[in-house]
Amino acid sequence: MVEHAEIRMVHRGGSKINFREPVITNDSRFLLCAAGESVNVYSTCTEEYVHGLQGHTDLVTGVVLNPSNHLQVYSCSADGTVRLWDFTDGILIKTFIIGYPIYAIYISEKHGGVVFVVNVEEELFQLVAVHLPRSGDQEVEARELSIVLCDVSPHPGAASFGREGEYIAAVKGLQLEVFFFKKQKSYRFSLKPGMKKGAKNAFTCVSCHPKEDCIATGHADGKIRMWRNFNQKKEYTYSTLHWHHGAVNTLCFTPEGTNLLSGGIESVLVHWHYTQENQKDFLPRLGAAITHLAVSPDGSLFCTSHSDNKITIIQSCVKVSAVIQGLVKGDGVWTNLIIDPRSKALVLNGKPGHLQFYSLHRDKQLYNLDIVQQEYIHEEGLDQFEVVKAAFDARGDWLATVDERRKKGAELEINLKLWEYDKLTQGFVLNTTVTAPHEDRITAMFFSPSPETTMLVTTSLDGHFKAWLLADHSDTKAEGFWACDFVGGYHLLKPGCCSFSADGSLLAVGFQEVVTVWSTASWELLTTLSQPPGAIRDLCFGRLSCSKYLLGTSTKNQLCCWNLLTCSLEWSTPMDVSLLQTDPLSENMAAFCSQSGSSDLFVFKPSEPRPLYSQKALCTGKVQHAVFAPRDQMLESCEERTQWLNRSQLYFLTQHMDLLTFSTKTEEDRLLASSKQLMVDDSVAVTPFYLLLGKHRQQQLDKQEALTNPMAERTQLPQGSIAIKELLHTPAHVLPSASFLCAMFVRSLLISSSSASLVLKCIYNLRTIPHNDKAKHFLLKMEISHLHKYSDPLLSTLL
Repeated sequence: MVEHAEIRMVHRGGSKINFREPVITNDSRFLLCAAGESVNVYSTCTEEYVHGLQGHTDLVTGVVLNPSNHLQVYSCSADGTVRLWDFTDGILIKTFIIGYPIYAIYISEKHGGVVFVVNVEEELFQLVAVHLPRSGDQEVEARELSIVLCDVSPHPGAASFGREGEYIAAVKGLQLEVFFFKKQKSYRFSLKPGMKKGAKNAFTCVSCHPKEDCIATGHADGKIRMWRNFNQKKEYTYSTLHWHHGAVNTLCFTPEGTNLLSGGIESVLVHWHYTQENQKDFLPRLGAAITHLAVSPDGSLFCTSHSDNKITIIQSCVKVSAVIQGLVKGDGVWTNLIIDPRSKALVLNGKPGHLQFYSLHRDKQLYNLDIVQQEYIHEEGLDQFEVVKAAFDARGDWLATVDERRKKGAELEINLKLWEYDKLTQGFVLNTTVTAPHEDRITAMFFSPSPETTMLVTTSLDGHFKAWLLADHSDTKAEGFWACDFVGGYHLLKPGCCSFSADGSLLAVGFQEVVTVWSTASWELLTTLSQPPGAIRDLCFGRLSCSKYLLGTSTKNQLCCWNLLTCSLEWSTPMDVSLLQTDPLSENMAAFCSQSGSSDLFVFKPSEPRPLYSQKALCTGKVQHAVFAPRDQMLESCEERTQWLNRSQLYFLTQHMDLLTFSTKTEEDRLLASSKQLMVDDSVAVTPFYLLLGKHRQQQLDKQEALTNPMAERTQLPQGSIAIKELLHTPAHVLPSASFLCAMFVRSLLISSSSASLVLKCIYNLRTIPHNDKAKHFLLKMEISHLHKYSDPLLSTLL
């Protein structure tokens, strides 16, 4: 077994940003949300990802602002810790070790030095007050716990502080419980399962008025109840508000308590007026069901989390000002995971009938491409077109998609669409639509990697594979279109998979238990390869030095490797491989194997018997979607067990639709160092357009300054000075005193005496040379102009 202590599996991108309620900072500049094992920080103005707060080793389950410091936040995690962050610098300040998995966190300004968390004890969730010890250590054990409420819901929207922290209300099932801290007493209020026919009175969420004794609760039947006089159990009253036709997912009062916000599956933000409950405003068509609500401390911004992994930022319930779109995780991924060669974005199924282009490096959706081009009807049991296959050519100029619809008692409808990249619009435009390209479902689709021809191959359960070519109309003004060039088959067997060789000269097609190898130049059947019993499930050609190998997996739990030079079986091993993936930039291959209800990973080269990396029990269930994504910057790892991650990064989807990847210690150190850079103004989160425009403007300003003030260009400070960088990039609270820094800073600007004396010597030689010797004059002036860059600029006045 290969040791893998240096490699860790992490959520690097595509995390669920709608998992917990987001937080807006006091100045409304940043939005923070839990995202896998980290906390993401976004700009509310530009929607851009600023940085991540990384340090937790398990799922982050809550984020709250520190009421005593507006630049800090607390985060809790299933790793059993509460961490205090400076979100502006991205610096971890302190870690409080609780020792139990934490599922939610609450905080109140009235209870200083205490956070309230939800943990589990004997299969019951309980709300616990954790007293945070004051210590100078960065890691502190917080063992002073006191139980506030037993048997609560782990959902963070099921509890809320009221009247500036005097009490806390929690809901679960059909029961509302209110705990008063001053009395140290709780009251419970219960509802019947259904007072009327079809009614569902179960509580779904709760929010307390910030200044008055009023509790708003949401229910499964769409009603909102406003509870009052609950400090005496027998005299409580409630009024009912009703607009939602589905369950109320979330409630939130504004900071002054003048309005109540509610959201549900209708994708509508409802704005209730507290003093006039019959009056309400609406912000409709937000795109997906609302799961969480949050309001900025000053009340100027609202934000809604949605079921399609999206956060919408709203300006005081008037208009949408920004949308932060995460990776859309639908019911399934039928297209597999694909990398766009142009944008290096991850491409897969998104909204119904769409493909989403998702940036793994920015952790943000770039755009959606409407493939079906039909209005999607939200109705259960209705058969509609779905995108089931997608493929890019090697340059990213062409995209092929397959969408299909099967009606009950009707024939299968299939459309093959070819999309051309338009450089003017920076998007894909539909070029050719082929209706019914095959008589049955398409099982595989790939472009040829050969740069000499643009070819697409599709295989189908109708027993044929087809080669599609782009017709050449260079002699006319007509646009090129796609047409079928060849139809192949083998003994009426059904093809299930195919693969091109690295140069595109060979095509391997798996016909049930037989592997056929074809020449793409003449479409001649070159050979057939034998293998142990079982239908071929996947085929992959080797790359670079391993291009002579062809690997395949079978339904009889066999991984086979054929040598194409000898047309014989090189080796085989019994493995239940659910997915076989090739790294396009190296000889490496990744095999995900299913065993005992979990998945194992093996990374290997076809030419070597020993795997480069292996990991048992990677995740529960089968891994059926994975891809190697090329890195923007190559890692320089010299260790054998991590070299397979130098050029590409392996991403895979679990059965729970979590996007995971692997990280090395080198990469973690690099990310940690970059996250500590100080964010000083709004220009931190900028768009690519702003970067280009800002650079152009800066160049113009530098030119104008040089023309108006010639000495300005000569007296620039050395921007590359290490001392200046350290001074500007280090947080002020950790810097030594200014008197200590002054001497070191001035010393870094001094010029060495050797350089100054060398310039003076050149000037002396220049004055002693006769005026008619122009060649020597020119050479010495060039030497002086070169030296004075590294010496005192005032010496240039002597020239």
